[in-house]
Amino acid sequence: MSKYLTNYFRCAEDLAELIPGAPLSEDEGYFALGKKIVCYGRSSAGRRSPDPELIDYDALADVTLSNSQATLPFEPDEIIRNFYYERYARKKLSPLDRLRRNVIREVYYLLRPIIPLAIRRYLQKWSLRDWQTLRFPQWPVDSTVDSQMRELLRLAIKSSGLNEVPFLWFWPDGAEACAIMTHDVETQRGVKLSSHIMDMDQSFGIPSSFQIVPEDSYQVDQEYLDSLCNRGFEVNVQDLNHDGRLFHNKEEFKKRAAKINRYRERFGARGFRSAVLYRNQEWFDLLDFDYDMSVPNVAHLDPQRGGCCTVMPYFIGPLVELPVTTTQDYSLFHILNDYTLDLWEQQVSSILKNNGLISFIVHPDYINGPRENKIYRDLLAMMAALRSERNVWLAYPGEVATWWKQRSQMKLTCNNGRWEADGPGSERAVVALAAIDGEQLRFTVNAEAPRTKVIL
Repeated sequence: MSKYLTNYFRCAEDLAELIPGAPLSEDEGYFALGKKIVCYGRSSAGRRSPDPELIDYDALADVTLSNSQATLPFEPDEIIRNFYYERYARKKLSPLDRLRRNVIREVYYLLRPIIPLAIRRYLQKWSLRDWQTLRFPQWPVDSTVDSQMRELLRLAIKSSGLNEVPFLWFWPDGAEACAIMTHDVETQRGVKLSSHIMDMDQSFGIPSSFQIVPEDSYQVDQEYLDSLCNRGFEVNVQDLNHDGRLFHNKEEFKKRAAKINRYRERFGARGFRSAVLYRNQEWFDLLDFDYDMSVPNVAHLDPQRGGCCTVMPYFIGPLVELPVTTTQDYSLFHILNDYTLDLWEQQVSSILKNNGLISFIVHPDYINGPRENKIYRDLLAMMAALRSERNVWLAYPGEVATWWKQRSQMKLTCNNGRWEADGPGSERAVVALAAIDGEQLRFTVNAEAPRTKVIL
């Protein structure tokens, strides 16, 4: 069974074998798994396209099923990892493209302190001007990995000769989905406005976290940290100094990561987020945190393009990745010039269909006017409605990471013909059923959960 598939569903590990049936190609590229599911990696058959828009090979045609074994023309963990780690995106950049981007980034951050805000925003909009031409990942939410997982489980069930299999539902107490609110504090203005943001969050009963830049951006004193903690908010580390160079090269990252890890202890933090969502998942093993929140689902409006293409938490080594699945407030206001809930509502609707993690980034720095305050209050009201009307679990990021780690250690056991979860935290776990419905899966949450849902 695929390691990633088992972690995603927490189903029986011996359900079926998913194995590549022949030596894989040396080259990597895009191919399909069924009509609409994009894969990236090596394959033992067909043609691998350099462009996801030009796929002409459907690997599903070369899948064979027999005796609890699915023989595949690819390695399932490899194609999933290529999205979790965004390897597909890095492969698209030539060495010259990487050099050009690094030089532009270096010059921008060198001059940033003396560039007026209006000009910075113009330069940012100009650099992202092609975002609407990008066809992959799919805007505004991409669920490629989630579709891969469901298709792989369908093949595993089919090869086993069963009609349905139990698995541990994604969220505690049978919640339909999960939502988190996070606040990245970027400037001294953000520090001053933090109390105002806390007031609004608490007025709607919304748990949230604040990500603090330890050095250079503003003064971080113990009084400020205590003010966040004493009011019941999580505190996490945001980058080191917000200069855009955290992932410039690995040797420099090692030095900075050592400092960042020390700030984790000082802040009492469990989570990390890099500034501007710059990232290199291959280096995350140097971060001594329980979870990270630096990887966007789809990064059309971020300086570093790509995206993990999943709406679910996942593991990068021992680290739980909580992907950013909605558009940041800065991008919404200053890149799209949108002061409505329309885009956020569209993204939430898409994430709910996959029972995923709805994660927001709202900066105290930018909630500083009547329009911004109104849309933020509207957003908080929408989150409160999701909790009461859709059984969405509103949680601190740390709670989500704890749940995902506990769930990854739980086992399904059968007692007197009844499937149950076993392990720490299992008192909140709910068993669901995945059943083949034509060429798709249907999920049914245990009727004893607080809310029963059937998800197509």
